[in-house]
Amino acid sequence: MSLVKAKKHLGQHFLTDKGIANRIVEALVSTDKYNQVLEVGPGMGILSDFLLQRQDLQTYLIDIDTESFHFLNEKYPQLGDRLINGDFLKLDFDAIFPNQFAIIGNFPYNISSQILFKILDNRHKVVEMVGMFQKEVAQRCAAPAGSKEYGILSVFLQAYYKIEYLFTVKPGTFNPPPKVHSAVIRLTRNAVETLDCDEKLFWRVVKAGFNQRRKTLRNAVSAVMPKDKMDDHIYFEKRAEQLTVADFVALTQHVTKLMAV
Repeated sequence: MSLVKAKKHLGQHFLTDKGIANRIVEALVSTDKYNQVLEVGPGMGILSDFLLQRQDLQTYLIDIDTESFHFLNEKYPQLGDRLINGDFLKLDFDAIFPNQFAIIGNFPYNISSQILFKILDNRHKVVEMVGMFQKEVAQRCAAPAGSKEYGILSVFLQAYYKIEYLFTVKPGTFNPPPKVHSAVIRLTRNAVETLDCDEKLFWRVVKAGFNQRRKTLRNAVSAVMPKDKMDDHIYFEKRAEQLTVADFVALTQHVTKLMAV
């Protein structure tokens, strides 16, 4: 089989270190909650090789790159329709996975945030995710309140998932090498089914707060509610990065009450 050429417009950087590939696959640990896993952007199958050795998992692969798809179809004929040539961001999870499942991948960095929001939108189905991201994105996902990396993505993900920064990966372990360091993180679904507040308003409040992160929430949240409806609550005097997920839930509850008056 001829090797697949990495395509810049797809953000492809193929992992070449089998040791790291094995560590990524071994990081799938919550298999009491699922028995199916979807690998996103398998390329030439370095992760897939280890996934297919796992007797506890039924592996699915999806790649938007037709060249990769044909390569993988020849390499893994046993997969049949579990090898998908398509766009992960447009995939209908419910049509393929009747039950909860996991996602794994060396993700294209140019769509990493979109991948994470797709997972968030399907949090009822995706109970675990182990993935390679640009190091800065991985740090942002796992960042605690009060840190400079903490932002919209941190709050939204941490509302529904436990996030662990597992390890850093150097550029030289890829072909072609990216210009940045990479990192692997694990998301594990927590027990929160729905937040104890208006979830749509929660998302609006968080976005407004971080869209003007240098301002106090009194000024930033004015994009959601008029200032003349705000009171002297301590949260309005803080900046968004100072609030935990629980604080944002409490703030959303408070904003709901004030807007009802």
